[in-house]
Amino acid sequence: MLETSARLLKLLSLLQSPRDWSGAALAEQVGVGVRTVRRDVDKLRNLGYPVEAVAGVAGYRLGAGAALPPLLLDDEEAVAVAIGLRAAATGNVTGIEESSMRALTKLEQVLPSRLRYRVKLLQSVAVTPSTSATVEPDVLLAVASACRDQQRLRFDYQSHDGTAGVRTTEPHRLLHTGRRWYLVAWDLDRDDWRTFRLDRLTPRIPTGPRFQPRDVPELDRTMGGVASGGYRYQARIRIAAAAEAVADKISSTIGTIEAVDDSTCILSTGSNSLDELALYVGLLGFGFSVESPPELVDHLRNLTRRLTAATDGARSGPGPADQAE
Repeated sequence: MLETSARLLKLLSLLQSPRDWSGAALAEQVGVGVRTVRRDVDKLRNLGYPVEAVAGVAGYRLGAGAALPPLLLDDEEAVAVAIGLRAAATGNVTGIEESSMRALTKLEQVLPSRLRYRVKLLQSVAVTPSTSATVEPDVLLAVASACRDQQRLRFDYQSHDGTAGVRTTEPHRLLHTGRRWYLVAWDLDRDDWRTFRLDRLTPRIPTGPRFQPRDVPELDRTMGGVASGGYRYQARIRIAAAAEAVADKISSTIGTIEAVDDSTCILSTGSNSLDELALYVGLLGFGFSVESPPELVDHLRNLTRRLTAATDGARSGPGPADQAE
């Protein structure tokens, strides 16, 4: 039988899972009788843990209290929380950088050395400062709550061209690409799936009625909307390389790739900047031709003329006076 302190920790760990526990089920898991479980529950309550009685099943659940009690995290959960706090501390969500760093400091102080080492290995992923648009915490929490509770969400939205309007959606999930937060939702007015940038979105509270979840789109389709949707310029570029070779250089959040044959593929991507599109595609290292938009074709022609002019008059090699002894 477990000692009292170890038994209380085991009991607390079980109660922190999101379910209702009968007294008999807890007793079986801990290896004691139901009466002992009742006494241990009283001890947890005296320590400040809000253990609630569940009517109908003669059981218990861990509820919300006036203060946050200590939490028990397994190894994977502790690493995930530490990495998430590091990401939040870099400014992806406005206004929580300082509190995230305080929480991270407390967590890392008590992490076992084996977990501290894992977090250190992964920190390069999470500590790179973000220069993209940030999201207000209240917006993120409101949208996340609507997704969780399966409630319709109306919000004011500003499109990439500056036009504003009200959208009515059935929110499905949030996506973070490392640059921006997106909402994947069923747009009721357009009768189709859409992706929305959270930094352009202002929720209207309270949320609407509950809805029955729809069949979700494939991840490739979702990421395709993130990659090209919501941008001023949506480009379609034919690349003289196999799809597999191009896919090695392009993230799914940057663009989607469609194979044409063994040596050709189509890249669909988007940006608010023609310079960004020209630079990104030009540095891929493959031959390409632009199918759309026509503005990108004109921009590449002008860029070519400027680059050519920059090399006019340059000598192909050093003259005799420039030869070293």
